[in-house]
Amino acid sequence: MPNYNQPHQFYAGVDLHARSMFVHVLSAKGKTVFERDLPAEPDAFLDAVKPFRKNLVVGCECMFAWYWLADLCEDHSIPFVLGHALYMKMIHGGKAKNDRIDAAKLAGLLRGGLFPMAYVYPRAKRQTRDLLRRRSLFVRQRAQLIAHIQNTNSQFNLPPFPKKLTYAGNRTPQIAERFAHLSTQLSIAADLKMIDAFDDQIADLERHLIQHAKVDDPVTFHLLRTTPGIGPILGLILLYEIDAIGRFPEVGNFLSYSRLVRCQHESAGKIKGAGCTKIGNAHLRWAFGEAACLMLRCHEPAKRWLARQQKKGSKARALGVLAARIGRTVYHLWRKQVAFDARRFLTS
Repeated sequence: MPNYNQPHQFYAGVDLHARSMFVHVLSAKGKTVFERDLPAEPDAFLDAVKPFRKNLVVGCECMFAWYWLADLCEDHSIPFVLGHALYMKMIHGGKAKNDRIDAAKLAGLLRGGLFPMAYVYPRAKRQTRDLLRRRSLFVRQRAQLIAHIQNTNSQFNLPPFPKKLTYAGNRTPQIAERFAHLSTQLSIAADLKMIDAFDDQIADLERHLIQHAKVDDPVTFHLLRTTPGIGPILGLILLYEIDAIGRFPEVGNFLSYSRLVRCQHESAGKIKGAGCTKIGNAHLRWAFGEAACLMLRCHEPAKRWLARQQKKGSKARALGVLAARIGRTVYHLWRKQVAFDARRFLTS
């Protein structure tokens, strides 16, 4: 995890909340020159830091409301650093904790060169990425509705459905009529209506997202889709969750960010466990896991490779290795701007 280590005359730590923020400004010599609880408003923040604007850097812990502060600093040419929440153990592990202490520690980390940096996603593509994540949420909710219908059918020990309910043509009003009680019929009918509504909404979002992908980076989007198992939706997720492959100096950094490698804790030659599994991008981990499963449907060499790997260990472990190989492939094809090479994929 890189730390911010650029020298400045003033360091502002902002403990940001939805409606308020505590601002603490340190000088280069470590003297507190400003500390105050302020409303989370652009004018209040700009007025507070106005005397220190000459050579100021602003640091904020990553939380859901950081967008406006990052954009405000960008508009006024103020360097902005986003802090990685899980790495800020100096704050979360303190004996006492409040907004005043947190803001002071943020400023101190900035000044000491120990501020762990998260990626400040560019505002030009930020809204498209958030819309893509919203689409993924709708897909999961749709799957939960289908699972509820299946589970309810099993509760009453009714015959299994002849066809998959995933497809709209297989869902009819008669599905609810197989249940005897009126309340159950209404519950299943509501599920079916919600699934149809999700289908329409997801289709609209996908059309919009694919159009934007063709505008933002059509070449990389096409290269990603040359990989077996990566279709238009997974290609979109990879394109917008990664954004810029150049921010990862080595393939290992990218695999770690994608949660595709295990990090051991070791001391005195003894393994003490593994690192935090929540550090990294959960959306990328899901996407590469899905790509591995989809690749096995259409890529015969991958099927044979998985069969050989299963003899050495479990299927889950083999799928994890395959997902990591796909991640490594995506990294190299993006950096080199080349298409997927099936011959080198399983031999390198």
